[in-house]
Amino acid sequence: MLPEILITAFTLQLLALPGEKGQFIISALSTKYNPLPVAIGASTAFGLWTVIEILVGKELKGAFSESFVEGAMAVLLVLFAVLILYEVRTGEDDQDEQIENNKYYKMVSDRVPDKLEGGVMAFVIMMFGEFGDKTQIITLSLAAKYGASWQIWAGEMLAIIPVTLANAFLVSKFTEKYNSKKLKYIAVILLVLFSIDIFLSQAIGFSILPL
Repeated sequence: MLPEILITAFTLQLLALPGEKGQFIISALSTKYNPLPVAIGASTAFGLWTVIEILVGKELKGAFSESFVEGAMAVLLVLFAVLILYEVRTGEDDQDEQIENNKYYKMVSDRVPDKLEGGVMAFVIMMFGEFGDKTQIITLSLAAKYGASWQIWAGEMLAIIPVTLANAFLVSKFTEKYNSKKLKYIAVILLVLFSIDIFLSQAIGFSILPL
């Protein structure tokens, strides 16, 4: 049987990725550079950030009651669902414009050799330009609940790395925007269901989903 924490981390990260600005940037970078270095650079940044978030979240464990942490996570899931719906209604900014206007893009493009530019660009933008995104908040919440568990890191990487690779190699090549509205709506429904499940587990002590 797979560990519960790993499944939870994998599922929540997978649901948070639709509409994530970082994935749009990866898609745009992959149209300009070799997708493999872009995916490696972005995944490395995600992996490092996840370690930092887990360690920070560990320090919060015990500072709040478990019911408070679970309630906060449920509210955040609903908030993420609302943000995704907002993105669906308003549409996304032009990907090329996002890249060209990014200050880290300009900094790297002026200082890094062409062969390394794609990977370094993805790493720098993901490491320094995506602070405070949905995936980071989820990691902090999980670590505050479960502590510094390797399962959190493994579960999240199992979601983030394949999505990043698929985004870099496939989606950016065959679709104008990698996130279809249907995918976003599915993510919204599942996020709300997870939130409801958390509230039910607190109210009546009964939970269906792995949280």
